[in-house]
Formats: sequence, C-alpha cells, structure tokens
Amino acid sequence: MKIVATVAELREARRAWRGEAASIGFAPTMGNLHAGHLGLFDVLRRAGADRLVASIFVNPIQFGANEDLASYPRTFDADCAQLTAAGADLLFAPAVGEIYPPGGAPEARIDMVPLSSELCGAFRPVHFPGVLTVVAKLFHMVGPDIAAFGEKDYQQLVMIRRMVESLNFPVRVVAAPTMRDADGLALSSRNRYLTPPQRAIAAGLHRALVAACLGIGRGRPLAEIEAETEARLRREGFEVDYVAVRAAHDLSRPGEAERELVVLGAVRLGQTRLIDNERAMRP
Repeated sequence: MKIVATVAELREARRAWRGEAASIGFAPTMGNLHAGHLGLFDVLRRAGADRLVASIFVNPIQFGANEDLASYPRTFDADCAQLTAAGADLLFAPAVGEIYPPGGAPEARIDMVPLSSELCGAFRPVHFPGVLTVVAKLFHMVGPDIAAFGEKDYQQLVMIRRMVESLNFPVRVVAAPTMRDADGLALSSRNRYLTPPQRAIAAGLHRALVAACLGIGRGRPLAEIEAETEARLRREGFEVDYVAVRAAHDLSRPGEAERELVVLGAVRLGQTRLIDNERAMRP
C-alpha cells in the first residue's frame, strides 16, 4: 500500500492508474479502524472498484467546542497494517493544513438545511456542515468513481447522497451494513470510551430499536413507539438525546402512506455518545 500526505502526491498516484481504465473506490475515515471500516472495502469491491483508496483525517471542523477532537483515538501504525491486510492500494493521510490551507479552517462550507440541524444535528450543530465540507473536498482531491459510507451513521449517509445529487458529483455512493459486536452493539471508535459497567448496558440501545421496529410492523402509532422507546432507554440508564421514526429514503417525517421507515436513536453513557438505527416496514 502506498501512503501519501499531499494532494500533489495523491494526484500523481491517480495519474499512474489512468492507463488502466480502473474504477476507483474510496473509503474516507478518521482512523482508529475497526471491522466496520474494513467492511467498506468489501462493499467497494462488490460495487466494481478496481483500485481501493482510503483516507485517514481527523476533521477538526466537524467537532464542537466541547467535543473530543483532542482525545479522539489516533492509531496510525495499526490502521496502516489493517488497510494493507484489507488490500487497500493507496492511503491519503494529510495534515490539517493540506486540507484547509492556510489557517486550518475553510472560508466556504457546505450545509444542507434543514436536515443538518435535525436529529444529531440538533445536538451537534457544527457536525454535518463539517462532514459535508470535508467529504466534498476529499471527493475533489481523490476523484473516486465509487465511495462507501456506513449505515450506522445513517443521517450522514443520507446527507452525503443528497449532496452528491445536488452538486452533480460523478460519484456513486454505496452503503456498508452496520457491523456489530456479539451482543448487538454497533462498532464505533468511541466505544473504547465506555467503562465496563457502561459497556454492559450499551447494547440496550440496539435492542430497544429492534423492539420499536417490531411495533411498527404491527401497525402501532409512531408517536407512541418513539415515546415508549425513549422511556425504556431512560429506565435502562441511558441519557437520551432523541428517538425518532423517519422515512428511510430522506429522513423526512413520515406521512400515513410512507411504509419504509427507519428508527434512529442517540444516547449517552457518561461522556460517550452512541448512535444506532434499524430499518422498519409498516404493514
């Protein structure tokens, strides 16, 4: 696997592939890789990617003032070993100044209202403009044909797809299914923040969302399901940011005729914020 740190090096590597007419698959990450990240490459291969590019960049503009930018786990050597084993061809690992010259923050940002201020955006107001901006910049730098994102970050996935459509990026976005521990907890780099007692109850989020989906399948009112799921999570020891049932395709509030739904939840255990979602079908 070749490792590059500058856009010039990245583009030189891409030029070397042009004669091969290769399809480029791209998996942007913030590092501290786990099986969920590595699953992105399987999805890219199935989607037809011939060459696999990853990026590792802890994006400062998607972190709020009191969030974990400074403490976000950085495990570069271990990440490189995992990417090599996964068959990545190229890793782009830039410094902040390479992405946001010269002062470490962009003069222009991409936003998508109102969705960027709903659900997780209501609790992390700078997050999605920061994500969309860095993804757009990475798309311009890498020039992928296909890009993969995980379904665990469902709101992010929906917003990136809408950005690609709105701004006519020549990129096909594919989704990787959520990878879970044996008890159902969705894999996340932030799971390492959990204390042993917190970890013992963390999978309750997934169980509660699965139960909510069963209620939707039985035709129960959505507002009741949201309220009951939130109450259940609070009883189990979670601090709840939100539980919401939305239309699966665009995260709008579902009308009576909307059948394909998603149940989303965001909770906190101490200083650790967990998100998850489950798809549901109305009868």
